[in-house]
Amino acid sequence: MIISYYGNLCVKAQIGDMSVAFNPPFRSDGKTPRFSSNIAFFSTKEKGQSFEYKTENGGPFIIDGPGEYEVGGIFIKGVGMPQVLGEDKKINTIYSVLFEDIHLCHLGAIDTSEISPEIQEAIGTADILFVPITGGDLATPQIASKLTTLMEPRIIIPMTSTDKGVSDESLKVFLKEEGSESVSAVDKLTIKKKDLEGKEGEIIVLSPVS
Repeated sequence: MIISYYGNLCVKAQIGDMSVAFNPPFRSDGKTPRFSSNIAFFSTKEKGQSFEYKTENGGPFIIDGPGEYEVGGIFIKGVGMPQVLGEDKKINTIYSVLFEDIHLCHLGAIDTSEISPEIQEAIGTADILFVPITGGDLATPQIASKLTTLMEPRIIIPMTSTDKGVSDESLKVFLKEEGSESVSAVDKLTIKKKDLEGKEGEIIVLSPVS
């Protein structure tokens, strides 16, 4: 599996010709975004968003809310949590995705560490956890650290950027909270299921693809 980070809440995971994208970029003019994917997940539902996200192949299978799905042998569970973004009340969908025996969990636009036991059970234990750390409408570094402790993933990938660029200060605080201040960013993560054995909360920082 190859995992790349495209900034904000956008992550892409690919194995061979099959790929999934969390919160991919989309354009209101209908033009092709920077990459395509077979499945696209959106954590918060925006009016018209599903129709505006297009690729050269006519568009991926789009999932933009809670529910259980199976697409091309990939098993997906979306769990909704109430969320306030700006002045709007929305549902933030946390996605638990089993992709070629690797369990991915993307926390979306989460802003709290208070996850109910029922939601924790529904999400399960992740191999790789994607968590926002930038604050504002999203989790702060301190909240993100509490989430990683609560969820106990094998690998943690912090989502480090906003529309204004990479939040270096948020990343510095998060790494300090996690006791991993010496971690350096890499361009992408290439990993197999066997590589996850023995890992407990390892942090991998991905540089956003330009």
